[in-house]
Amino acid sequence: MHPAFSVIFLTTLIGVGQGLFLALYSGQIYSMMNLLPGQDSQSFYAIGTLLALLFLAAGLVASFFHLGRPMRGWRSISQWRTSWLSREIIVLGITLFLILLYGVAHYLAWTQPILILGETYPIDLSLAIGTLAMFSTFALFISTGMIYACIKFLQEWHSPFTVINFILFGAASGFTLAAAFSAVIGSDVVVFYATWAILLTFAAFFTRTASLIRNSNLKPKSNLQTAIGVRHTVIAQKAQGAMCGSFNTREFFHGSSLSKLKIVKTIFLIFVFPIPIGLLLAAAYGFFPIEFSIMAFIIQYLGLIAERWYFFTEAKHPQNLYYQSVS
Repeated sequence: MHPAFSVIFLTTLIGVGQGLFLALYSGQIYSMMNLLPGQDSQSFYAIGTLLALLFLAAGLVASFFHLGRPMRGWRSISQWRTSWLSREIIVLGITLFLILLYGVAHYLAWTQPILILGETYPIDLSLAIGTLAMFSTFALFISTGMIYACIKFLQEWHSPFTVINFILFGAASGFTLAAAFSAVIGSDVVVFYATWAILLTFAAFFTRTASLIRNSNLKPKSNLQTAIGVRHTVIAQKAQGAMCGSFNTREFFHGSSLSKLKIVKTIFLIFVFPIPIGLLLAAAYGFFPIEFSIMAFIIQYLGLIAERWYFFTEAKHPQNLYYQSVS
C-alpha cells in the first residue's frame, strides 16, 4: 500500500496523546493506593493533560490533509453502524472531551473524595472522569487498529497483532513522554514512568517481531491467473491497458525498492526499541534524566513514524497482481 503521511502522523500523534493520558491516569491510581507519592493537581496532572490534548489535537489536524474535501469530513461519522473509521472519529471526539474534562477537574482541584472504596481508597471526581476517559481511550485504540485489521484481503493487516501493536506502541510512547515530562518539571515519579515505558516497549518489541515473522511467511491467496481469470500456467503481463500511471498504480503500491524497505525496517527496529530503552534506563538511574528521557521520546517517536510507514508498505494489495506494469 501507498503510505499517506497524514495518516502516519494521525495514528502516531494520537497514540502518544492516548498513551500519555493513560500514564497520568495510572500514576493517579498508584497514588490513590499509596504506592506512589501524590502529585500536584495543577502543576502535574493539569499540565500533563494539556500536553496529551495537544498531541491528540495535532493528530486530528493531520487527518484533514488526507481528505479530498475537508469541509465534508463530518459526513464520515454517518456510517458508524458498519465502519470502524466512523467509530474512530466518534470515539476520538468523546475521548478528547473526557480527557479535557479530566484536566479541568485537576485544574479546578476537584479532588475531594466523593466515596471511599473499601474504606481505604478515596475516589474523587477527577478519578471518576479519568476512569471513563480510560475506557474511551482503549476504545479509540481498538477502533483505529480495526480500521486496518478488519480488511480481510490485506493479510498483513488482518491479524490481532494489528490492534495489539497500536495499543502497545501508543502506550509505550505515552509513558516515555510521561517520564520526560516528569523529569522536566522535577517530579519524583520519573523511575515509575521510565520503568513502565521500558516494559511496554519490550512488549511492543515481541508483538511487532511476531507480526513481522508472521507476515514474512504469508502465502498469497491469489495469483496472476486468478486475478484475470486465466488458467494458463505461464502468463507475463506487458501492460495494464493504459499508457501512463493511474490511481490504482499510485495508491495501492508504495513504489519503493526492497533496499529502501529494509533500511526503514532496520531504522524503526533500532529507534523504537533498543535506543529508547537504553536512554530510559540511564534516566531512571539518575544519569541526566531530563536530557536522556527527552532524547528517548524524540528518537522513539521518529522510529514510530518509520514503523508506521513500513506498516503501510508491508501490506500487499491483491489488485497489484493485475496492475503490475504501466506499458
